[in-house]
Amino acid sequence: MLHLNRRGRLLKTEDARAPASFSGKVGEALSDQRLARLLSSLCTRLSTGGVDVPLCSRAFQIPIRGVTSAALPLPPMILLAPMEGLLDHMLRDTLTRVGGVDRCVSEFIRVTDQLLPRRVFTRIVPELVNGGRTRAGVPVRAQLLGSDPQCLAENAARLAELEPEGIDLNFGCPAKTVNRHRGGAVLLDEPELVGEIVAAVRRAVPARVPVSAKMRLGNEDRERMLDCARAIEAGGATELVVHGRTKRDGYKPPAFWDQIAVVREAVGIEVVANGEVWTVGDALRCLEESGCASLMLGRGMVADPGLALAVRAARAGAAAGLDADPLPWTDVLPLMEGFFAQVRRKVATRHQAGRLKQWLHYLRRRYPEAEETYQRVRTLNAPDALALTLFGRALDPAVAPSESDDDVPVDASTACDADLTDQQQDSDSLIAA
Repeated sequence: MLHLNRRGRLLKTEDARAPASFSGKVGEALSDQRLARLLSSLCTRLSTGGVDVPLCSRAFQIPIRGVTSAALPLPPMILLAPMEGLLDHMLRDTLTRVGGVDRCVSEFIRVTDQLLPRRVFTRIVPELVNGGRTRAGVPVRAQLLGSDPQCLAENAARLAELEPEGIDLNFGCPAKTVNRHRGGAVLLDEPELVGEIVAAVRRAVPARVPVSAKMRLGNEDRERMLDCARAIEAGGATELVVHGRTKRDGYKPPAFWDQIAVVREAVGIEVVANGEVWTVGDALRCLEESGCASLMLGRGMVADPGLALAVRAARAGAAAGLDADPLPWTDVLPLMEGFFAQVRRKVATRHQAGRLKQWLHYLRRRYPEAEETYQRVRTLNAPDALALTLFGRALDPAVAPSESDDDVPVDASTACDADLTDQQQDSDSLIAA
């Protein structure tokens, strides 16, 4: 008998704390739509003594009141993408509270020619002091970026001492400033170096620490796409996220999900599809065209915080004949308030309003209410005035933020996973607000 707790996490069958089972009160009390969402989340992981164990089968039979012996396909594993200058630890914390995300990847930690102090890792990935997880319990994999295998290996070893969920390597950032210093997607012209980096990091960290990587389809073209993917696998990575565009493509639609399928067929490790997924329909098409079982969401999740849950519900609901309900705007407002409360505590005052308006700018894509709200606050630069207008009260920071460089957010126009066209026209003014 499978049991679940109030938060919808599976408990071991012998756990005496299990309050109910699928055939008992919980299943009968839930609405069809809520049950579909719950089951889609439950299908992803089993909790066995605090260790997440992926289910091996892609579907299983389970009796549900009104949906007898339904075959419920496992929803995809959903990762939350890093977005330099936008999706940082504060927004990660906020979005993972909504649910549906299995794992996050941090913004990149740039490695050049020195061994970084531990405080650099914990500043960019503060979840490292919380067991490597967000406050919602979602694991965060720290990402490194650089081109020197030895230096990356030494920094990976130091990072591993902080017990991250894993270490990810960035071969996908298209930002000119990063590429000019031989980092990110430009390395896809050098598959041998890519392989050396992965192998050096893999050797430097304990076997218990997973090593993964993210790449695009190439730098200027796709000529070395498979060489890079195979080099990453040969170097010892166990997972590869593939963004379905080259660096030259930037973020211009479409993303070539069918080319992710080519990569997936060429390697034996888990491949995660990424790129241009804004809606549930996009997600389902991406999974179908790529043939992947896992998905990474970036801008789409920022624009629609309920997207991961909706994708899960769509998969489970389709099998059970149910529809997925979108996250209402009334649920988004408290998320924004919680996010801005963190911004008030941790970001320099002159950048606070810009951070909230930056997120609101993305929300306009999904919510008509966000457009109206954005127009009301776009000229407001004082944090108190912004909070009063949006939330009806000022959010007084408990601790005054420092004005040091460490607290100044990166200009979002150079974001690695941000829409460069949108950001160029809006985010410069938002960040400066």
